[in-house]
Amino acid sequence: MRWIFILLPWLELFTLIQLGGRIGAFQAMLYVLATFLLGLTILRVQGMEIVNKLRAAQSSGAAMLPQRLLADELAMGLAGLLLIVPGLITDVIAALVLFGPLRRKLFSALGGSKEPGPAFQARPGDPIEGEFRRLDDD
Repeated sequence: MRWIFILLPWLELFTLIQLGGRIGAFQAMLYVLATFLLGLTILRVQGMEIVNKLRAAQSSGAAMLPQRLLADELAMGLAGLLLIVPGLITDVIAALVLFGPLRRKLFSALGGSKEPGPAFQARPGDPIEGEFRRLDDD
């Protein structure tokens, strides 16, 4: 794992130099700027969507969101982060993560269930365990 973090920047630099040699330095810089802006947009949109979904789930009384929903939202955020990193390798990985069916297959291959439901579903009348202390008695 350590080697990935050591080699990835050098490989990204190499691919960007190769891209600049093929299409020109200015077009390569435009490509890097465009993917950076696309990654920022994806992060902003996905961040707002997940906050809105969490608020909706909280107001409807759902205890947890389904794993698949959270995995999809987090995968889109990861794709946005990968697009922000300049380079072709991370952009290809981001494109693979952005592709929905492939993302779901990767999620199930990495240990996610095929039909995930809520991790915990609270029902009316379920006891809430914990300790408490009255503040007005002090």
